[in-house]
Amino acid sequence: MSSISISSLENDKKVPFQENKVVLIWSLTTLLVVMNTTMFNVALPVVLEEFQLKSSTASWLVSGYSIMFALSTLTFGRLSDFIPISRLLMIGICLLGAASIIGFFSGHFFLLLGARIVQAAGAGAVSGLGMILAGRYIPVSRRGKAMAILASAASLGFGLGPVLGGVITQFFGWNYLFAITGLTFLTIPFFQRLLPKEPLKKGQFDVFGALLTGLSVTGLLLFLSTFSYGVLAVTVLLFVVWWRYLHWKEEPFVPPVLLRNKQFSKLLFINCTAFFLNFSNLFLMPIMLATVFGKAPVGVGLVIFPGAVFAVIAGQWIGRMIDRFGNKPVILLGQLLFVCAMVQFAFLSTVSPYLILTTYMFASVGFTAISTSMTNEVTRILPISQIGSAIGILQLMQFFGAGLGVTVSGLLLTVQEGLAAEIVYRNIYLCYTFVVILAGSMYGFYVRKERGKQGEQDVTVEL
Repeated sequence: MSSISISSLENDKKVPFQENKVVLIWSLTTLLVVMNTTMFNVALPVVLEEFQLKSSTASWLVSGYSIMFALSTLTFGRLSDFIPISRLLMIGICLLGAASIIGFFSGHFFLLLGARIVQAAGAGAVSGLGMILAGRYIPVSRRGKAMAILASAASLGFGLGPVLGGVITQFFGWNYLFAITGLTFLTIPFFQRLLPKEPLKKGQFDVFGALLTGLSVTGLLLFLSTFSYGVLAVTVLLFVVWWRYLHWKEEPFVPPVLLRNKQFSKLLFINCTAFFLNFSNLFLMPIMLATVFGKAPVGVGLVIFPGAVFAVIAGQWIGRMIDRFGNKPVILLGQLLFVCAMVQFAFLSTVSPYLILTTYMFASVGFTAISTSMTNEVTRILPISQIGSAIGILQLMQFFGAGLGVTVSGLLLTVQEGLAAEIVYRNIYLCYTFVVILAGSMYGFYVRKERGKQGEQDVTVEL
């Protein structure tokens, strides 16, 4: 941990870095990017009806976005090892803007899907590089607060997106959702002035490894939505080639040294489940509110919004708690809140929309607690030389979990067609309760191993 702190302080001396201003502007950009993600969740019922799609097909607007978002995050993270963060961020914002223009004029489902995927390619730069910047330039003593601010902006985006998306979809049409993303262009002058001036370094980017990773993840999600044995066979083959390639390539897209780190792998699983549950909720709640309670898009957004605001308020307390007590109590708190939320959703979600509103408060705060503390924990246990790749992999698994959650939720809705809504959502959320329990067990193994390491260090110091 001391090596990270010393390195960060040294960077602070070398590069004029206005920490508070950068965190503020990056948080506003994160807000726009996350809103871009969640605005379409409210529009899904409208898109589904307009293009005459099944739930499992429409879910690819979310899961396809999540896959590309994850791959983009890891790609920009790997590139940041030798390309300045400011240059990469400009590329990401330009991709985001260009895709928004295409999406605004799209009148076919596959053109809409393509625009969303290109948007995700640009949005991944904002998400991934923000955490890398914090890990690289902000000392450990203040890093928890900074990451909590970024996570709170994301939580606000998760809640504000459905509200704004509902208003725009209901009164203007879903095409106008793409216009909001254009506001990210306004942040370019601020980033150019405030971001550290980093040198361009020599390095190689593993393009083939990136393609293998993307195809493997996409194949897995495609199989889960189609159950095609042909897709399964191709996916298994891709994973075998991908695994062997990682150990053959000198500097692969995904460094094997991180995958062999068992503690890091446990954190990946826990964080993946948090995103699985959060995006499942954000996919299922609009459908529940529209089909069970007849809510219009605006009404859907207003039900989801208070939970996000509550998470933003709690996020400030979470950041201070991390800086004072460490990450582990916050991770435990997040998992307990998720358990409460999943059980309440299972038995109360079809009773009243107000119960959905209050239950989502538990879920959103739990998600903020886990996502904030998990990233900070990764920067604590790994050397600074691995942080860029590690955060990229962490966010790859985050959005793989997001895509998987939406895909599985769409599939569970499809296979239960014809059943009463009460039974459908009870079955889904009881399954998700088991997912939380599984993640809690993994966290228990992680803590026990950390305590064992600490005990060994104490013995060494005494000797």
